Amino acid sequence: MKNDSTTNLTIAGVLIAMATALGAFGTHALKPLLAPARFDSFEIGVTYQFFHALGLMGIALLQRSHPESAGLRWSARLILVGLLLFSGSIYALTFGAPRFLGMVAPVGGTSLIVAWAIFAASCLRLRLPSATP
Repeated sequence: MKNDSTTNLTIAGVLIAMATALGAFGTHALKPLLAPARFDSFEIGVTYQFFHALGLMGIALLQRSHPESAGLRWSARLILVGLLLFSGSIYALTFGAPRFLGMVAPVGGTSLIVAWAIFAASCLRLRLPSATP
C-alpha cells in the first residue's frame, strides 16, 4: 500500500458507515424477526465493529506521524482480519450460516487482542511525546 494511513482511514470510515447501517437495519428490521439471543449476538458484532473501526481510525492517524512503524501497520492489518472473522462470522450466523462458523469468532477475537497488544508495544517503542501543555 502506498499510504497506509490514508487507506486505513478510508477503511475505518467505510466500516463505521457499515456498522451504522447494520445497527439501524438490525434494530428496525431484524429485531422483530430474530430470537432475542440471536439478535443480541448480532448487536455484539455491530458493537465490536464500531469500537475497532474507531480504533483503526486512531491507528491510521498515528501512522501519519510514524509511517515507518511496522507495529502500527501490523496492528491495523490484524484489526481488519479480526473484524472480518469475529463480526463477519456473527453476521453470517445471524443470517443462517452453518453453526460450525461460530468457531471462527474466537480466532477473530484473538486477532483483535494481538492487534491491540502490538499497538501498545509499538507506542512504547515510538516513545510518543507527552500531551502536557
